[in-house]
Formats: sequence, structure tokens, C-alpha cells
Amino acid sequence: MTKLTVSNRTGAEVKGDALVLVSVQTEECAALAPGHGLGKETVAHLESALSTLKARGKSDEVIKLVSVPGVAAALVVVTGAGKVVEQGASLQAEAIRRAVGSATRQLGGLAKVAVVAPGESVAEAAATAEGALLGAYAIATAAAGPNSGPVKSITVVTPAAQDKDLRTAVKRAIALGQATAYARDLVNQAPNELFPETFAALVKARAAGSGVKVSILDEAGLTKGAFGGHLTVGSGSARGPRLVTLHYSPAKATKHVAFVGKGITFDSGGLTIKPKAGMATMKCDMAGAAAVASAVFAIAELGLPVEITAHLCLAENMPGSSACRPGDVVTMRGGKTVELNNTDAEGRMVLADGLALASEKKPDLIIDIATLTGAAVMALGNRTAAFMSNDDDLRMAVKDIADEAGEPFWPFPLLEDIRPTLDSSVADLLQSGPVGVIYAGWFLAEFVGNGKNGMPIPWAHLDIAGPAFNDEGPWGYTPKQGTGFGIRTLVGIAESQT
Repeated sequence: MTKLTVSNRTGAEVKGDALVLVSVQTEECAALAPGHGLGKETVAHLESALSTLKARGKSDEVIKLVSVPGVAAALVVVTGAGKVVEQGASLQAEAIRRAVGSATRQLGGLAKVAVVAPGESVAEAAATAEGALLGAYAIATAAAGPNSGPVKSITVVTPAAQDKDLRTAVKRAIALGQATAYARDLVNQAPNELFPETFAALVKARAAGSGVKVSILDEAGLTKGAFGGHLTVGSGSARGPRLVTLHYSPAKATKHVAFVGKGITFDSGGLTIKPKAGMATMKCDMAGAAAVASAVFAIAELGLPVEITAHLCLAENMPGSSACRPGDVVTMRGGKTVELNNTDAEGRMVLADGLALASEKKPDLIIDIATLTGAAVMALGNRTAAFMSNDDDLRMAVKDIADEAGEPFWPFPLLEDIRPTLDSSVADLLQSGPVGVIYAGWFLAEFVGNGKNGMPIPWAHLDIAGPAFNDEGPWGYTPKQGTGFGIRTLVGIAESQT
């Protein structure tokens, strides 16, 4: 993990392999963002070089320059943050994160990098720290082989270095950076190495000394607990399903939040088998569970005074000789029955078990997160996630929290006319139907129970099928393969309950 420190020295004074500066987009060319603190000779040299190179300061524009006068670093990197919203206004936090992360992502292998925060406030320094750590990631799996590795050490240069609020913000940035790297590593594991049993073992090992308690149900425990969704989805695989429960319970907690994460370690589609191209990235179908586990560890690291119960719903969906069939009727946790009509709609089956289990403790709210539907990708593309909720206040809160975190989510409605399509003639519910995102939302809502007040527990479903995995080129602080999307929103939701 990259080490992060802060300093109130100027960017010119800090020694290291590289100095990162943020630029903004103007009509003519790139311009250095305020707060750089560099001397006139240095600024003149940089402005001339940027003009010669026709730099524009656009997002993801990274310019590397050597032999820059007046700075101690051997390499100066100017990274674009795009246009400022209003003339004279500060850069938005996500623009800073993305610009800085784009630079540190491209500086792998260096020992020491200094990043000048574009501005003088704690908020700008905090966004710089988050972006720097999110970008400083390199795949660390056995299958990856030798690689350059991430930047070893990053110093954020800011006048706010001694501010106590910045110390708190840096602690948060480090926790989020570690959590994101952990989730990315899990998603990037080869599916022959990461399956339900090994996923559960890795989480249990990670929990040691964290203050998070972990319990694991294997096939026998799932059978005893009547977790029909897990047992049905995992029936076609030689590697049995698991249900992992994480519990964080600080002494001063007054609210209880439940997280439920989809953890299909590989999704072949089962007997409703996917085409070849559809299976290529299906090792990422456990990204929801990875996000949940990582968020819980970050929450514990930050010592947030909120009780968290999290369920990782793990299975491998394969077309083995014992695989479930369309037409089967399954009894789920809690007793509801489901008629199967698409074995490739397996995620909602394990999530339903998890939601029913989470509801039994009557928490204050429930959040599930999953790479659930291709329909969400068709509607919103690969960078924006869908979500829906049974509670108007929670819906608005999730959107606000996600926007502040820099994770784009778009709300979908639970349209009343879709609900009748879930009716089955032979069971309580039909597994799959039209209008994929909304149908899946209604299906999951059926397994959310009532709270202590007798009303449905406030619940939100986050469908991260698009942004959880990046099989195109890297951008901003987002690497190829696992992205860790959703973690910052989950942590933000927990923070909102303190």
C-alpha cells in the first residue's frame, strides 16, 4: 500500500522523483491551478512548455516535463482537471480526485512523489489525497506476474497541512484507499483461485485484529438455515456456496445498518448459459460482495459509531450435473417460493436470501449492492450505476452521498405496473421478467421485511453492473479490471447514520 503524508513546504522545495501539479482548461491552453506556490521562473517555463505542447488541461491529460528550473524534483507532471465550473471558483472534489489519480496511476514504480493540492483548503487537500491513493494501484495477484508496482510514497503539499481537520480527512483517505485496493485485488483474482470457500477464508483472515467479527455458513449451515437461493445457485458447481456475515458493533452505536453483497465468484449463466463473450469478464460478478467487505473494514478502521451487519452471498453459477433448471421451484430463506425461468438471473436469488436474513435483525436500513443486470449497463453505460429504493428520503440521501463521493448513480423508479409481472402460477414469485432493472428491484423488495415500527425497512438496491469492472482503457484514478466502485458510497451511508 502506498504511504501517504502531508507537508506545508512548497512544491518547489519537496524532493522526490516527481512533482505533480494540477492544471485547468482554458480557451487558449492549459493553465496551472491556483495554489501551486511556484516561483516566477518556474511558472514561466511551465506555461511556455504547456503552450508549445498544445496542452489544454482537459480531464485525463497528463504532461510529463524534465529539467524544470526552480524545483527539486527531477520530473514535473502536469495533470488536467478540466474546466472550472465558474470563473474564480474552486475545482470540484471529483475533478481533483480524477486529475491527481490519473497522474499517480501513470507513475507506478517511482519511490517518492509530491502532489501539490490545487488550492489552500482542507477540502481540496482531502480530495488530492483520495485521488492520489485511488490512482496509485497496481494489480497484486499471483496471475499478474511481475509488475512495476504502485508509487511507494506520496506527499500532499498544502498550506492546510497542520489543520486537525486535514488529519481526520487524511485518515479517511487512507482507509478508503486501502479498502478500494482490497476490493480491486479480490475482483482481479482468477476465478479458479477465488471461489466461495477461498473468498470466505480471505475475508476471515483480513478481519483479524480489525474489530470485525466474521462467521461463515457452509453447505451444511446453509441447508440448516433454509437458504434456498444459495443452495440452488451453487448446485451446479463442485465448489459449494458460502454465506459470510461480518459484524461491527462499537459501544456508542445508536443506529444499525445492514449491507448485503452479491458474490457470484464466476457466472457461466448455469443451464441458461452465457455466450462466450458474455463470460469473458464474469470473474467480476462478486464485486458487490467485495465492495461490502471492503467498506466494513474501512468503517471499522475509521471507528464510526454505527453498528454494521453485512452479508456476503457467495456462490459459483455453473452448469454441472446437479444444476438447477428453468421450471424448478425454490423455497427461499423466510419461506417464500420462486419459480425459476432463467438460471442466469442467479444474483437476485442469493441476494434474496441475504435480504431476508438481514431483515430478521430489523436494522434501521438495508443496502444491497450487486453487479445485477445487463439492463443497467444498456441504460446507463459502463460508468454510471443504477439504484432504487422503497423510501423517498433514503433515495435522495443515497444520491447526495454518491455525488459527494464521486460515484455516479442514477435513480430508477419502482413502477407499480411492473409488479404484477412477478406473479407466478406455481410459486409466490417468478424469478425473471421484462424491464430488467425495475423487475429485479421489485423481486428484491419482496424479501425486505418490516422494521421495529411495523413498516418496511428503508432499503436501497445499488446495481453496479457497469462501473464495477473496467475492461477498456484506464482513465482518471480508474485502472483496468476491478474498480472498487461503490465502497465510498457505502462508507458515506454509514457516516450519515452517526
